Amino acid sequence: MLHALYLLGIAAFAASGVLAAHRANMDPFGGLVLAFAASISGGTLRDLILGRHPLYWTHDWVLLVLIGSVAVATMLYLRRRELPHRALMVVDAVGLAVVTVIGARAAIDAHVTPVAVLILAVLTGVTGEVVRDVLCGEFPPLLLREEVYATAALAGALSYLGLHWAGVPDTANIVVSAGLVFALRMTAIFRDLHLPRLQRTTA
Repeated sequence: MLHALYLLGIAAFAASGVLAAHRANMDPFGGLVLAFAASISGGTLRDLILGRHPLYWTHDWVLLVLIGSVAVATMLYLRRRELPHRALMVVDAVGLAVVTVIGARAAIDAHVTPVAVLILAVLTGVTGEVVRDVLCGEFPPLLLREEVYATAALAGALSYLGLHWAGVPDTANIVVSAGLVFALRMTAIFRDLHLPRLQRTTA
Protein backbone atom coordinates (compact mmCIF):
# COMPACT_ATOMS: atom_id res chain seq x y z
CA MET A 1 0.00 0.00 0.00
CA LEU A 2 2.81 2.40 0.84
CA HIS A 3 4.31 2.05 -2.62
CA ALA A 4 0.94 2.68 -4.28
CA LEU A 5 0.42 5.81 -2.19
CA TYR A 6 3.95 6.90 -2.97
CA LEU A 7 3.23 6.71 -6.69
CA LEU A 8 -0.07 8.53 -6.14
CA GLY A 9 1.69 11.38 -4.34
CA ILE A 10 4.33 11.67 -7.03
CA ALA A 11 1.67 11.67 -9.75
CA ALA A 12 -0.29 14.37 -7.92
CA PHE A 13 2.75 16.62 -7.64
CA ALA A 14 3.58 16.01 -11.31
CA ALA A 15 0.08 17.14 -12.28
CA SER A 16 0.34 20.14 -9.96
CA GLY A 17 3.57 21.18 -11.66
CA VAL A 18 1.88 21.17 -15.08
CA LEU A 19 -1.16 23.03 -13.72
CA ALA A 20 1.13 25.68 -12.27
CA ALA A 21 2.99 25.97 -15.58
CA HIS A 22 -0.32 26.31 -17.41
CA ARG A 23 -1.43 29.07 -15.07
CA ALA A 24 1.92 30.84 -15.62
CA ASN A 25 1.52 30.57 -19.44
CA MET A 26 4.62 28.38 -19.87
CA ASP A 27 5.34 26.16 -22.86
CA PRO A 28 5.25 22.31 -22.74
CA PHE A 29 8.93 22.11 -21.81
CA GLY A 30 8.26 24.38 -18.86
CA GLY A 31 5.41 22.07 -17.88
CA LEU A 32 7.75 19.07 -17.91
CA VAL A 33 10.37 20.91 -15.88
CA LEU A 34 7.84 21.89 -13.23
CA ALA A 35 6.36 18.38 -13.17
CA PHE A 36 9.74 16.85 -12.36
CA ALA A 37 10.77 19.65 -10.01
CA ALA A 38 7.55 19.45 -7.99
CA SER A 39 7.68 15.64 -7.84
CA ILE A 40 11.25 14.91 -6.79
CA SER A 41 12.50 18.01 -4.94
CA GLY A 42 11.15 17.06 -1.53
CA GLY A 43 12.47 13.51 -1.55
CA THR A 44 15.79 14.69 -2.95
CA LEU A 45 16.26 17.19 -0.13
CA ARG A 46 15.30 14.56 2.45
CA ASP A 47 17.74 12.00 1.08
CA LEU A 48 20.56 14.55 0.87
CA ILE A 49 20.02 15.46 4.53
CA LEU A 50 19.96 11.77 5.50
CA GLY A 51 23.08 11.10 3.40
CA ARG A 52 21.37 8.55 1.17
CA HIS A 53 23.14 7.79 -2.10
CA PRO A 54 22.33 7.26 -4.88
CA LEU A 55 19.23 9.47 -4.79
CA TYR A 56 16.06 7.42 -4.94
CA TRP A 57 14.84 8.67 -8.33
CA THR A 58 18.12 8.06 -10.18
CA HIS A 59 17.53 4.29 -10.28
CA ASP A 60 13.73 4.17 -10.42
CA TRP A 61 12.72 4.27 -14.09
CA VAL A 62 9.09 3.53 -13.22
CA LEU A 63 8.95 6.73 -11.19
CA LEU A 64 10.46 8.84 -13.98
CA VAL A 65 8.14 7.33 -16.60
CA LEU A 66 5.17 7.98 -14.30
CA ILE A 67 6.10 11.65 -13.87
CA GLY A 68 6.57 12.13 -17.61
CA SER A 69 3.36 10.30 -18.47
CA VAL A 70 1.26 12.25 -15.96
CA ALA A 71 2.78 15.51 -17.19
CA VAL A 72 1.96 14.75 -20.84
CA ALA A 73 -1.55 13.51 -19.97
CA THR A 74 -2.24 16.65 -17.95
CA MET A 75 -1.04 18.86 -20.81
CA LEU A 76 -3.30 17.05 -23.28
CA TYR A 77 -6.24 17.46 -20.90
CA LEU A 78 -5.60 21.19 -20.59
CA ARG A 79 -5.55 21.59 -24.37
CA ARG A 80 -9.17 20.43 -24.50
CA ARG A 81 -10.60 21.76 -21.26
CA GLU A 82 -10.35 24.82 -19.06
CA LEU A 83 -8.38 24.60 -15.84
CA PRO A 84 -10.97 23.77 -13.15
CA HIS A 85 -11.29 26.29 -10.34
CA ARG A 86 -9.03 25.39 -7.41
CA ALA A 87 -7.77 22.32 -9.29
CA LEU A 88 -4.14 23.16 -8.57
CA MET A 89 -4.76 23.45 -4.82
CA VAL A 90 -6.74 20.21 -4.64
CA VAL A 91 -4.19 18.16 -6.60
CA ASP A 92 -1.37 19.74 -4.62
CA ALA A 93 -3.12 18.79 -1.37
CA VAL A 94 -3.12 15.13 -2.42
CA GLY A 95 0.61 15.28 -3.08
CA LEU A 96 1.27 17.11 0.18
CA ALA A 97 -0.68 14.55 2.22
CA VAL A 98 0.96 11.48 0.74
CA VAL A 99 4.51 12.76 0.44
CA THR A 100 4.52 14.12 4.01
CA VAL A 101 3.68 10.68 5.35
CA ILE A 102 6.30 9.08 3.10
CA GLY A 103 8.84 11.54 4.51
CA ALA A 104 7.89 10.68 8.08
CA ARG A 105 8.20 6.97 7.39
CA ALA A 106 11.62 7.40 5.74
CA ALA A 107 12.87 9.50 8.64
CA ILE A 108 11.69 6.96 11.22
CA ASP A 109 13.39 4.18 9.25
CA ALA A 110 16.60 6.24 9.36
CA HIS A 111 16.40 6.25 13.21
CA VAL A 112 16.62 10.03 13.57
CA THR A 113 15.27 11.93 16.56
CA PRO A 114 11.52 12.66 16.83
CA VAL A 115 12.05 16.36 16.10
CA ALA A 116 14.08 15.45 13.03
CA VAL A 117 11.26 13.15 11.89
CA LEU A 118 8.86 16.08 11.99
CA ILE A 119 11.25 18.42 10.19
CA LEU A 120 12.08 15.91 7.47
CA ALA A 121 8.43 14.99 6.96
CA VAL A 122 7.43 18.61 6.49
CA LEU A 123 10.41 19.34 4.23
CA THR A 124 9.57 16.32 2.09
CA GLY A 125 6.00 17.50 1.76
CA VAL A 126 6.48 21.21 1.05
CA THR A 127 9.76 21.50 -0.88
CA GLY A 128 8.25 20.56 -4.25
CA GLU A 129 5.65 23.30 -3.89
CA VAL A 130 8.28 25.90 -2.98
CA VAL A 131 10.47 25.00 -5.97
CA ARG A 132 7.46 24.99 -8.27
CA ASP A 133 6.25 28.41 -7.13
CA VAL A 134 9.72 29.95 -7.34
CA LEU A 135 10.17 28.67 -10.90
CA CYS A 136 6.76 30.16 -11.75
CA GLY A 137 7.88 33.52 -10.37
CA GLU A 138 5.41 33.49 -7.49
CA PHE A 139 6.79 35.41 -4.52
CA PRO A 140 6.38 34.61 -1.78
CA PRO A 141 5.67 30.93 -2.46
CA LEU A 142 2.46 29.44 -1.06
CA LEU A 143 4.39 28.06 1.91
CA LEU A 144 5.42 31.53 3.10
CA ARG A 145 1.96 33.06 2.83
CA GLU A 146 -0.66 32.80 5.54
CA GLU A 147 -1.93 29.52 4.09
CA VAL A 148 -2.63 26.39 6.14
CA TYR A 149 -0.01 24.38 4.28
CA ALA A 150 3.12 23.53 6.24
CA THR A 151 0.98 23.46 9.38
CA ALA A 152 -1.22 20.77 7.79
CA ALA A 153 1.92 18.78 6.93
CA LEU A 154 3.19 19.19 10.50
CA ALA A 155 -0.12 17.93 11.89
CA GLY A 156 0.10 14.87 9.65
CA ALA A 157 3.70 14.22 10.68
CA LEU A 158 2.77 14.49 14.38
CA SER A 159 -0.12 12.11 13.80
CA TYR A 160 2.08 9.57 12.02
CA LEU A 161 4.78 9.73 14.68
CA GLY A 162 2.29 9.48 17.55
CA LEU A 163 0.39 6.57 16.05
CA HIS A 164 3.68 4.83 15.25
CA TRP A 165 4.71 5.10 18.89
CA ALA A 166 1.27 3.80 19.92
CA GLY A 167 1.81 0.67 17.83
CA VAL A 168 -0.95 1.35 15.31
CA PRO A 169 -0.54 -0.81 12.17
CA ASP A 170 1.26 1.11 9.46
CA THR A 171 -1.54 0.87 6.89
CA ALA A 172 -4.04 2.44 9.27
CA ASN A 173 -1.46 5.01 10.36
CA ILE A 174 -0.80 6.06 6.76
CA VAL A 175 -4.50 6.41 5.96
CA VAL A 176 -5.27 8.41 9.09
CA SER A 177 -2.23 10.70 8.90
CA ALA A 178 -2.43 11.39 5.17
CA GLY A 179 -6.18 11.85 5.51
CA LEU A 180 -5.60 14.41 8.24
CA VAL A 181 -3.26 16.47 6.08
CA PHE A 182 -5.68 16.38 3.16
CA ALA A 183 -8.70 17.22 5.33
CA LEU A 184 -6.96 20.18 6.96
CA ARG A 185 -5.79 21.53 3.60
CA MET A 186 -9.20 21.08 1.98
CA THR A 187 -10.97 22.72 4.92
CA ALA A 188 -8.63 25.69 4.69
CA ILE A 189 -9.17 26.00 0.92
CA PHE A 190 -12.94 25.71 0.81
CA ARG A 191 -13.61 27.65 3.99
CA ASP A 192 -10.99 30.27 3.13
CA LEU A 193 -9.11 29.79 6.40
CA HIS A 194 -5.73 31.45 6.87
CA LEU A 195 -3.09 31.73 9.54
CA PRO A 196 -2.74 35.14 11.19
CA ARG A 197 -0.22 37.47 9.62
CA LEU A 198 2.73 38.84 11.48
CA GLN A 199 1.80 42.29 12.61
CA ARG A 200 4.12 45.11 13.55
CA THR A 201 3.35 46.24 17.06
CA THR A 202 2.57 49.92 17.30
CA ALA A 203 3.43 52.10 20.22
